[in-house]
Amino acid sequence: MTMADVHNESPTTFAPPRLSKSKFLSGLQCHKRLYLEIHQPALATPPDASMQAILDMGTEIGILAQQRFRGGVLVKSGFRRREAAITETAALLQDSEIPAVFEAAFEHEGVVVRVDILERVQNGDGGSSFWRLIEVKSSTRVKDVHLDDLAIQSHVVQGAGVRLDATCLMHIDTGYFYQGGEVDLQALFSIENISEAVTERRGLVPERLAAMKAMLLEPQAPVIEPDQHCHAPYECPFWAHCTKEKPQRWIYHLPGKKEIVGQLVRQGIMTIDEIPDETKLSDVQRKVKDNVEWVSPRLDHILRSVSYPIHHLDAETVMLALPRFPSTRPYQSLPVQWSNHIELESGEVTHQEFLHSEASDPRRAWAEALLESLGETGSIVVYSAYEETIIRQLADIFPEYKSAFKAIVKRLWDLLPVIKSHYYHPAFHGSYSIKSVLPAVVPSLGYGDLTIQEGGQAAAEYYRMVFLESDWVERDSIREALLRYCARDTLAMVELRRVLEKKTREVS
Repeated sequence: MTMADVHNESPTTFAPPRLSKSKFLSGLQCHKRLYLEIHQPALATPPDASMQAILDMGTEIGILAQQRFRGGVLVKSGFRRREAAITETAALLQDSEIPAVFEAAFEHEGVVVRVDILERVQNGDGGSSFWRLIEVKSSTRVKDVHLDDLAIQSHVVQGAGVRLDATCLMHIDTGYFYQGGEVDLQALFSIENISEAVTERRGLVPERLAAMKAMLLEPQAPVIEPDQHCHAPYECPFWAHCTKEKPQRWIYHLPGKKEIVGQLVRQGIMTIDEIPDETKLSDVQRKVKDNVEWVSPRLDHILRSVSYPIHHLDAETVMLALPRFPSTRPYQSLPVQWSNHIELESGEVTHQEFLHSEASDPRRAWAEALLESLGETGSIVVYSAYEETIIRQLADIFPEYKSAFKAIVKRLWDLLPVIKSHYYHPAFHGSYSIKSVLPAVVPSLGYGDLTIQEGGQAAAEYYRMVFLESDWVERDSIREALLRYCARDTLAMVELRRVLEKKTREVS
């Protein structure tokens, strides 16, 4: 029977599809999302490079967490071999010599879950053991969605006959200070017993499951308007599908706090152009509504405040969940790359760059190369305060360079607040990200031609190049892509300044 046949059948003629914990969480976020994931998954937008990097990091953290439980055994049957995994799990639970089971599989009331870690805490009466259910997350704290995640898992596990002593979340402890040698997994991971909070949520599971199963029997997806729920707790992969018929100036595209959007929608306003003039809007929202190019009369003076040689600096960092270098913490930002386009008073532009491509601490080499490139004179144009944050951190790490870094901080000139306060283009659509600003102001120069197009992807590719990839040809390809991406950011600042200077002359 095809899916089309299923949709044409009476909802009572077939059983609802089997659910998983991820599907349950999708259903909590939006019933329409769950329906589409089950019945029309091809409509989803595949995860982009940044999202895939997050998923990959979660997988890596999960494997690392297993090492904390010596003697634990992995259920080898894959996620597509449901029955085999459940049978294998049952056998492992019966072996009293096994202290922990990884990826244990259970099914109850049509819901299948795989538990990250099931730790045996004691042998109960009659040979039946008590277990501690542990969910592993790459996050650094307990989040609300984690409670729902553990609620459905514990509901299924207990329904399958397993006696739980506690329900816990295991996550990275950013307070762990790695000093070298073997990583202390006991200190790297924090395990929090959140049984009480999970128990409260678990009481809601049966009713929620019943509602989802009934909804999935309907011949069509529920009618739910796209809104804030599409982005929390996760970005919905069906956003593009659900919004494809919306007008270009759809009210939800108004930037800023969405409370005002909700108020306007309740008034029957569906596009930005319909917003009444007397509506109280933020400065950015007002510019989006006006939808015209605007140049501040002060922009020319501010742009002329830079001094030559004008440096244009962009830095890229990587955050490692597992610290690899002494005197670092989990998820600490480690600078690994920079680009500097230098404009001389004659108009000539030169380019210097740095990329640490070895699996060693990059900070000293990064800092020394940057100090040499920036010299002692000229403004240093950046786009956000991120570079200043990195430089201040390095000044504390390397006392011998503290005075030099302090001098550099005084030379920083941030282009982002200049544009936010003194220029607007309708193509920004309320966003001042350089990824939005550059193609609007300099149409000939964007990011679409690059293999790497944003920072999250750059960090993921850097990690792959340095710590995972063994093929030197592929490593070299990644290295070239990283250099091109970082160089585009600094060239972007050069061209943005030049075009904005031209625009000030046009309006004067």
